[in-house]
Amino acid sequence: QSGRAMATLNLRALTSWVGIARLLAVLLSCLSFSLVASTGHFEGPYGAWCMFTWCFCFAVTLLVLLLELLELYPLLPLSWDDFTSAFSMLAALMVFTSSVVFPSTFISSPCSSSRCARQAVATTASCLCFLAYALEVSLTRAKPGDISSFLSTVPGLLKVFEAYVACLIFSLLDEYSRKPGLMWCVAVYSICFIFTLLIIIFTIGRCLTYIPCPLEKVLVGYNALALLMYLTAMVVWPLYSLGGQSRPDPCGKDCLWDKNLGVTFLTIFNLIAYLVDLVYSTRMVFFRAP
Repeated sequence: QSGRAMATLNLRALTSWVGIARLLAVLLSCLSFSLVASTGHFEGPYGAWCMFTWCFCFAVTLLVLLLELLELYPLLPLSWDDFTSAFSMLAALMVFTSSVVFPSTFISSPCSSSRCARQAVATTASCLCFLAYALEVSLTRAKPGDISSFLSTVPGLLKVFEAYVACLIFSLLDEYSRKPGLMWCVAVYSICFIFTLLIIIFTIGRCLTYIPCPLEKVLVGYNALALLMYLTAMVVWPLYSLGGQSRPDPCGKDCLWDKNLGVTFLTIFNLIAYLVDLVYSTRMVFFRAP
């Protein structure tokens, strides 16, 4: 019986390039949160976000490795390839954000204490962890013409990116209720986020087949509409939030001007993402190779 149990182990889950990338991500994320926890210096929302990112990515990646090693993932009521592709993309984005936010918030110059050295090593481990997830994304990305796993295609990965950038925008929003122009922009961010998130959830849950219409063409139409909405937000948001004002001096950590500038840049990033998404999804639907 023990021999039969051993035979069900899928050792390729650990020895393949994807498995090695996941093992590295587990080790590096564990190293990051362990070192930061040992300093006891991760207070405030930014510190909590970084610790959550490393712990969340560590736990989910370890679970993915165990499910693939024991070959239990076919029992789950979801599209496994779509789930792992979406998670690796999300983890890469989260860890990248933490790798930027943590040192800029907590590491002070000059860095001479032992606490600062541990923070620096944690930051380095976090950057390497991002590279491990980026490697996994590139290894699992669908080949051109293969649409069996939507979230591993370029449009699918862009859906995860668009939803994540929208979350970053929401985290920066402040004092927008008094101006109709800003309220329109928040409506744009919210509507696009909700629809993009539903597409991701329905894809992972294998629910898209129940939609009684040609889904690929619906996605092209949605991308075109989202692109137009973000185009208006890119013009309206800086016009109403910054309004030609120069950066105030002093401008502290929670400076409203900095937040509004951050939302402006993130809006541009998502506009570009929806544009690339529209181009790729149009090529996949209307110019598919025979």
